[in-house]
Amino acid sequence: MPWTVERPPAAMTHLPWPVREKAVEVANALLGRGRDEGQAIRIAIAVAWRWARRRGLA
Repeated sequence: MPWTVERPPAAMTHLPWPVREKAVEVANALLGRGRDEGQAIRIAIAVAWRWARRRGLA
């Protein structure tokens, strides 16, 4: 079952809303490509923070 912004993995609950939205989007995409959950979560959080910094959101 894919994660949602309202029901993200526990590691994403502390993220600010825009970062969490992006992290959930990336994590779901990674899961769809066969990554395991732990790896998908770690990669997605890193990608989301980088995305937010580039847009001045973090």
